[in-house]
Amino acid sequence: MIDLKAVNKIYLANGYTDLRAGIDGYISIVEGSLKLSVYDRSLFIFCNKQRNKIKILHYEDGCFWLYYKRMEHQRIRWPRGGISTQITKDQIGMLLKGYVIESAHRKW
Repeated sequence: MIDLKAVNKIYLANGYTDLRAGIDGYISIVEGSLKLSVYDRSLFIFCNKQRNKIKILHYEDGCFWLYYKRMEHQRIRWPRGGISTQITKDQIGMLLKGYVIESAHRKW
């Protein structure tokens, strides 16, 4: 399980992402498209087109983690505009339960 106390920031990759990618594919999205560093103790969250699956990329203690969650009977309210959205630690729980969240910061 992710220790949110050790996480500095949480970013959503807006729009949908092909979730067939592996760790290296998500690293290239973070560094290439989002223009962020994967090594700064952040979570990077990606969602599929149907909005029922997410993957979370996390770097911790010299290794990468890739978490996967599939929703059976609900959809995630995922931001579509812009490149990425930064959310708070409280908002990630709300997002995963299907609630609409207002982003704390937006990066366009």
